[in-house]
Amino acid sequence: MDPIPAVEREVGFDLAKRAGLVAPVVLVVAFLVSGVDGFAGAAIALALVATNFVVGALSLQWAGRRGPNALAVVAVGGFLVRMAVILGVIVLTQDLVNVYWLVGVLAVAHVGLLIWETRHLSISLAAPGLKPARREKKRWSNFEGRPAVATATGVTSIGATSIGEGDK
Repeated sequence: MDPIPAVEREVGFDLAKRAGLVAPVVLVVAFLVSGVDGFAGAAIALALVATNFVVGALSLQWAGRRGPNALAVVAVGGFLVRMAVILGVIVLTQDLVNVYWLVGVLAVAHVGLLIWETRHLSISLAAPGLKPARREKKRWSNFEGRPAVATATGVTSIGATSIGEGDK
C-alpha cells in the first residue's frame, strides 16, 4: 500500500515558495514608496504570510494522522492562535514600521497567494495536492503503435493505413 501523500505540507511549502517569488517586487515597491519603514512593514508581512501557511499546513498534517476530532480542533484552534500571533505582531510593530504596508501586504498576500495557488492544485482523489508535472502528450495509438488515421468518410480508424496513389 502506498503511503499517504503529504498534501498539506506540499501545498503549504508551495505557497511559501510563491511568497518568496513575489517578495522582491513587493519589497522594492514598498521601499520606493515609503522608504525603510515601508520596506520593513512589507518584509514582516511577507514573513508572517509564509509562516502562517507553513505552520497551518504542518499542524493540519499532524492532526490528520490523529483522527477527525484532532483535525477539527487543530483547524479551528490553530487558525485562532495564528491570527492572534499576527495581531500581536501588528500591535508590537505598529510604531516601528509603516502599518499601512504591514496590514495591506498581509491582506493582499494572503488572498493573492491563495488565488494564485488554486491554479496549481489538483482537486482530485487520484492526485491530491499540486497538479502532477506536465508530461509530453502522447497521441493515442493502437497496440501496434500506429497512430489514429482519419478516413475519407470522416470516421477515425485506429491503426488504419491510407491507400496512396500507387497502391490502387
